[in-house]
Amino acid sequence: MLDGLIRQFIDDLKRQRLRTMLTVLGITLGTVAVVVLLAFGTGMGRQMRKNAAGIGEAIVIVSGGTTTKSFAGFPDGRRIQLDEDDAALLKREIPEILYLSGEYGRWTPVRRGTAAANPWVTGVWPEYGEIRNVFPDAGGRWIHEQDMAGRRRVAVLGDSLKKLLFGAEDAVGQYVHINGTPFLVVGVMRPKTQNASYRARDRDRVFIPATTFRSVFGDRYLSRLILKAKDPDLTRDAVARMYKLLGRRYRFDPTDRDALSVWDTTEFQRILKYMFLGFNIFLGVVGSFTLIVGGIGVANIMYVVVRERTPEIGLKRSLGATRRLILTQVMVETLLIVAVGAVLGLLISFGLVEAGSMLPAQDEIGRPELSPAVLAATIALLALVGLLAGWFPARRAASLDPVECLRFNS
Repeated sequence: MLDGLIRQFIDDLKRQRLRTMLTVLGITLGTVAVVVLLAFGTGMGRQMRKNAAGIGEAIVIVSGGTTTKSFAGFPDGRRIQLDEDDAALLKREIPEILYLSGEYGRWTPVRRGTAAANPWVTGVWPEYGEIRNVFPDAGGRWIHEQDMAGRRRVAVLGDSLKKLLFGAEDAVGQYVHINGTPFLVVGVMRPKTQNASYRARDRDRVFIPATTFRSVFGDRYLSRLILKAKDPDLTRDAVARMYKLLGRRYRFDPTDRDALSVWDTTEFQRILKYMFLGFNIFLGVVGSFTLIVGGIGVANIMYVVVRERTPEIGLKRSLGATRRLILTQVMVETLLIVAVGAVLGLLISFGLVEAGSMLPAQDEIGRPELSPAVLAATIALLALVGLLAGWFPARRAASLDPVECLRFNS
């Protein structure tokens, strides 16, 4: 039976070559539109999330603020400044916190020979690297506890700053002068993509032990605290407990959100996730319109086929063919047309996505990605279009009266 339906389909192709080719082309273009748009949308969303994670994944950046509410006899407008005791308090009292680091910082001249810069010099704890995704490149190391305990004058350079000061020369094991004081370079940051920052991008910074920073520059207060919860879903609870603990210590209302400046990147990443979900749905809908137009073309050609075969349908019915057989024949031919267009469209889409992966500026727009979800959504949409495009002509063919069919064009 299937062989007969395929032969009938091939005969129709031969009789109506141009019309069938245009119909197949409509399905092909619709498939390409859906697949390519969703592939580029998926790749762009993934890249944006990756870029956003360059500052650190699901972290909270906290600095002192100014109270806007009077509390326990204290007026509003008080400046809150954080110190290392606050860091110890939060780490001890909030079990949801996985990593926590204080951070000092200031713009400071850095020199190596005749090369000089004025980067943001950052005093940090060893946990800082894990929190902020700052990792040393091969051949170097990150700051560790011995550096902290000994107040060692060691430094890790951002990769861009290293190129400015050392060019192609290896920097590890050499010295730079920070505010006139020699520091041994023990590491260079591994390059990373980062589209969000504060003060300066990590590639342009110098990282030194927090204890060394305090002894060299004499800062008493931290620039900020950086923390990461054990699970992103625990971040809100950790932040709420932080307000209560620091509110108790500094005598401010825990509901006074301006008393601390808090940047919760988990909220931003959550917004980014849903934003690109909506963006991909929009791209899918736009591509689907092209595919729907192709489906309408398939339905039209099948109505024409049914009309041309009216005498044939009447003869088959008079010889005992059931309505189901007629309906199945039209449906199979419709699905074969859609399948041919879909295969061509997928092959073209694979080529376009592969070509798109070679485009420059992938750090900004991402690499198009043919994920299983994209392919599954496309195949499901193609099946729906095929079924709808074939059902109505097939139902009409199956409902024809055999006697009227035999009189057709007589």
